Parts: sequence; C-alpha cells; structure tokens
Amino acid sequence: MKLSIVFLLCCSYVTTSVAASVRGNDAEGRVLKKGSKKASKKGSKKAAESYGKKSKKGGDMTPGFVFSTRKPPAGVNICAGKGDPRFENINCFADDGVDVAEGVGGQAGVNVTKGYNGNLDADHEPIKVPYYTKGLCPVNVHWHLGTEHYSIGQFDETGTGPTPVEHRRRLAGKARKGYQCKLFDEDESMYTTPYDWKYCVGMEIGQTYEVHWPHSALGDCGTPNQYQTPFYDGVLCLPDRMVGDLQDNVGVQSQVYTIVNDEDYYYPDMFKGMTVYGDMGQDIAMFTGSTTGTSRNNTLCSAYSPITWQVDRVCHKISASSFDKMCADMLSQNDDMSDDLYAHGSRPLVDDRIANNNHANRN
Repeated sequence: MKLSIVFLLCCSYVTTSVAASVRGNDAEGRVLKKGSKKASKKGSKKAAESYGKKSKKGGDMTPGFVFSTRKPPAGVNICAGKGDPRFENINCFADDGVDVAEGVGGQAGVNVTKGYNGNLDADHEPIKVPYYTKGLCPVNVHWHLGTEHYSIGQFDETGTGPTPVEHRRRLAGKARKGYQCKLFDEDESMYTTPYDWKYCVGMEIGQTYEVHWPHSALGDCGTPNQYQTPFYDGVLCLPDRMVGDLQDNVGVQSQVYTIVNDEDYYYPDMFKGMTVYGDMGQDIAMFTGSTTGTSRNNTLCSAYSPITWQVDRVCHKISASSFDKMCADMLSQNDDMSDDLYAHGSRPLVDDRIANNNHANRN
C-alpha cells in the first residue's frame, strides 16, 4: 500500500513492522470496546444533563459554559482510513535484554529536564522552529492521565493530585496514570470546586493531564478534514506530499496542565495547539522520538519513529472551561473525534537506552 511504502521510504530501518496494532488496544493505549464512540457521546450527554446538580463530593457544581458543537456541511472525509494498516509494536531490546534491538528508533515520552540527553545515537535533528513555519498543521488533539514525559520539579514522582491512584484509574477506565504536577493544593478552592463538564468526559478538577497535538505536513490542512480521530488518519492523509524525512514532516506539541476551576486561567484556543502566552510555551525541549500510549513500554516499542517532539517543560494552570471548549471544538469537526474526549493512559517513562541523544532547547 502507498502508506506502507511512504513510511518505509522515510524510515527504512523499520523492517520488522507489520500492518496491525496490538489487538484490543489502539496506539494511544485505549481499550477498544464495541460501541466506544457511542459510549463517549452518552458521556457527553450525561455531563450536559448534570448541569446544576449536586456534586457527589458535596456542594454545588460550578455551572459549565455552553459552546457550539455545530458541524460543517456534510462532505467526503478523504483522510478516513489513511492511517491503516497500522504498524505493529516491535521489541525494544535484543534477546540479551541489554542491546537495543535492530530497527528500533528513539522513543517518547522521555525525560525532558533541561540538560538531559538519551543514550541512543541519532543521525538526524528535530524541527527546531514552530511547526507552522515548516508547513505542518495540527491534525488532532488528545490527552493523557498524568504525564508521559518527565520534568524534574515540574511533573515528576513528587507531584500530587486530588484523588488516590486507584480512584483515578477507575475514573479513567483503568487508564495507566503518569506523573503529576506539583501545583495541587487541597486548601485552595480552585483545585477542589467541582465543575459541570458538558463536553469532555471523565475529567477531574485539580488533576494533571498532558495534552498532545500531532502535526503533519501530510494533513489536509485548512479544510474541514484537517482534524482526525484516530490521529494517524490526519498525520498520513496525503502521503504524496512527503518531502524529506519523517521527522521533517511529522511532529507533536506537548503541554502539561493542572485543571483549575478559575476563569482567570481561561484560554479559548486550546484546540489549535500549544498555548504560547506569558510563560506558557517558552521553555521547550525538542528531540525526536515516537508515538506513545500504553501499548508501548520498555519492552515493546513503537515503530513510528523518528518524529519530532516539542515539549513544554513547565506545568501550567488551565481552567476547566478551556478544556471543555476544546472538547466542544472537537465535536464540531467533520470527523467524529468522540474517542478523544477523555484522558488516555500514559506510557511508562522511556529507558535512557532507547531515548535519542539529540535534545535541543528553545527558551
């Protein structure tokens, strides 16, 4: 198929990949259940119907805002199915468990603390300028429970949140949790006052989420088909546009937030990409890695590598209404993005041996 040919031309060392995902999970670690999109839609409806009701934690919920979810006129989605067939995960290490297996490229999420570099030699560089300057557009947005990347003093093993790990796993459908920010304070109402979510599903005030915006030069940019779920359809929509290597055509923005119930932290355009304002989007780690999600770990690696990553090292506060507007924007797209309205699980931190050594900084 054209997709497989294009990918192999750009990333020829991935010779052990085959056209399938790990059965039962998609590449972002979501458990695939029959009727999952229907379930997501029901979740949104249920959230909308809860307006003005009492929170289970006690006290009144803060009423949510109503945003438009009107879709564009119906048309043909030329990107549908372009991400298939998927490449299977590959073994990260050789049989000795020490040497990196042949064909394995650098992985993500990794340590992004300033000064860190992985141990895997990379013979290429990431994109070091804003993606739009290179013709890449955002083709999806989704987020993970906790963080997949690691930034000492910002989101690490000392971070905290509003509920115990076990309860968080239940809220997220047993999604694997990642690291948390250090902002949560149970004595401040912005971290504890419930919010009446109308569009996002299973979200929690005071919790940490890592948001990803996959970008691609191969997306159907500037059209109603620009945004796609699964993101592979958007990233690989128009493979004939490939110029150069994969990491020059595909990249991901990543920004980490603690959700607060405070409108002083409202930003209206989360759907479009990383927020760059004030101290947001300023301290950026840039490197090449892979796709992430809980189907990958330090035993099974993603075959989708190398792609550029640009990760904000700092944790930021964001209002619940900002997130909910983003979910409303997702529901207004031509493609059905309802399978990305909730947090996905987080991949374990990548072993230094399979993290690339081409980290760069922008600040």
